[in-house]
Formats: sequence, structure tokens, C-alpha cells
Amino acid sequence: MTEQTKYSSLVGKTVFITGGATGIGAAMVRAFSEQGANVAFVDLDGDAANVLAADLEQSTGMRPWFKQLDVTNVAVLQSAIRESATELGPLHTLVNNAANDMRHTPADVTPESWRDTMAINLDATFFAAQTAAELMAMSGGSIINFSSINALLGPANMAGYVAAKAAIVGLSRSLAKDFGGSNIRVNAILPGWVVTQRQLDTWLTAEAEAAWMEQVALKKRLLPVDVANLALFLAADDSAMITGQSLTIDGGRT
Repeated sequence: MTEQTKYSSLVGKTVFITGGATGIGAAMVRAFSEQGANVAFVDLDGDAANVLAADLEQSTGMRPWFKQLDVTNVAVLQSAIRESATELGPLHTLVNNAANDMRHTPADVTPESWRDTMAINLDATFFAAQTAAELMAMSGGSIINFSSINALLGPANMAGYVAAKAAIVGLSRSLAKDFGGSNIRVNAILPGWVVTQRQLDTWLTAEAEAAWMEQVALKKRLLPVDVANLALFLAADDSAMITGQSLTIDGGRT
């Protein structure tokens, strides 16, 4: 295991992460906490969140701020972002990570299920960014939106998810222009197949992983910590002139 880069510009900075209780989100909560940032995160899974927060309190001496909520409730999400900034200090980084990648054939999609897909995968990203920009207007900051390489590959039976993740690429470029005058950077991360517990439980069979390894340049698993390390860089001053970009991290799949 390589030693994690230390970013002095993140020490004491407030970072807000959606979907932070498990998977990639939990890896980012851990990574930013270990950098000495003031971390706030939200998730529906209160049990996993409290286990993570307790573990980080023991290992770092600081317990992340957590609120259990549904990011599709825009008013509640925006209120939580403002509340965390009041309690922890001015918001510096927003990470829009919450998502749902469930599969549906086109014939099974209803207007209601389509709107639900957009609500979690796209709408929450925009409205969280809207509030973050308001809070960052005086001091600048970094907004990191999560897309997916599926936005480039367009796999079957994921039309809503793919549409939302493709929209996030364009949204990030547009918001980078909108917010740049306030020194707010906006970038998108496009992960490949990240080996989280959910993927292991749901989709990542031995056969599927073998097929994936045939398609990537780096013949090893892409882990949540790999994605978290990219998020750290995009939040830190080291990436101060990077905005409006879509950064793919997939082991060379695309």
C-alpha cells in the first residue's frame, strides 16, 4: 500500500459529502477526515454512518458530522448543507456522490421511476451545488460531481442512470462557467467499475470480473480508496486551476 499524499490546504476545511455511509462515499469520508478536514456527510443508512463516524472518531480524534436524510428531498438537503457550514465552518468542498444505479429495461420504465432516477442521480447534484455556490461565494471552493464511465459506454438497461450521468458531465462544465467568477471550481469524476461491497453483493460475479479484466489496461481491482484519492486532489489547492473537467478513473477501460 502506498502512503497517502498529505494536502495541507485541506486541514481545517469543511467538506460536505452526499451518500457517505458506504462504498466510495465512505472511502471519501475517511480520506478527508484523515487529511484533517472537517467532514460532514449525509446518507439514508444511519446504522452504517454511525459505525463509520465512531470508527473515525477513535482513529482521528474527530467525529464527522452526520445527518440521515434522503437527498431527493431538496429542501432538507440544502438545509443540511447550510447547517453543517454553520457548525463546522465555511464550506470549502462539496462532493455530490449519492446515486442509484439499478437496472431497468426500457419497457419497465414508468414516468414515476424515471423521475425517481433523475431525482437522486441528477437533481440532487444540481441543487446541492446551487446551495454550495451560495456558501462559497466569498471564499471560493471546489464542487466535485460524480458521473460514471457508463455515460460514455451506454450499457443496456440503464437508460435513466446513463442519461443522468451524462447530464452531470455537461452540468459540471456549465456550472464551472457560472461559478468561476467566485473562484469556485466544478469538476466531474467518472469512475469505472469500483469494487464496493454493494457491487460484490449485486453484480460483480467471478465471470463478470474476468470479462472486465480483459477490457482494462491495469489488471487489478479499482477500489473506493483510488477514487477517494482523486477527490482529495480535486479539493486541494494543488488542482487550483483545474475546472470544468471530466476526469475518468477506470484502470484504462475507456
